[in-house]
Amino acid sequence: MPDDLILRVVAKLVIPFVLLFALYVQFHGDYGPGGGFQAGVIFAAGFIIHGLVFGVAKTRRVIPDGIVSGLVAAGLLLYAGVGVVGLLGGGNYLDYSVLASDPVAGQHLGILLIELGVGITVFAVMVTIFFAFADRDR
Repeated sequence: MPDDLILRVVAKLVIPFVLLFALYVQFHGDYGPGGGFQAGVIFAAGFIIHGLVFGVAKTRRVIPDGIVSGLVAAGLLLYAGVGVVGLLGGGNYLDYSVLASDPVAGQHLGILLIELGVGITVFAVMVTIFFAFADRDR
């Protein structure tokens, strides 16, 4: 764990902006470039920076392995669940138009939920990979 005060202060200042930018990319993805995959990687990068600067043990206290594993499952279930709701609504799998009374609103809601599921899953998988490689040095 580095004892560099400047690095720690800069990390504490930068990490919230990295996470905020990831949320922007996530929720702006259906209007412009970006979306779930990019947002998930950026959000994970914030936690990876935390792990590199403050140590993996502290990062595991911030986001324990159980939560990360649960987020992998939750993201996948959200993605699959949107498809199943489309089937139950009388449409095809991942047919978003049946998610709301207005097909355009249903498309918007479906894309938002699918991208959110992708973002959550990608974030959790990237953090899992980081933790797995960080544990190799033990």
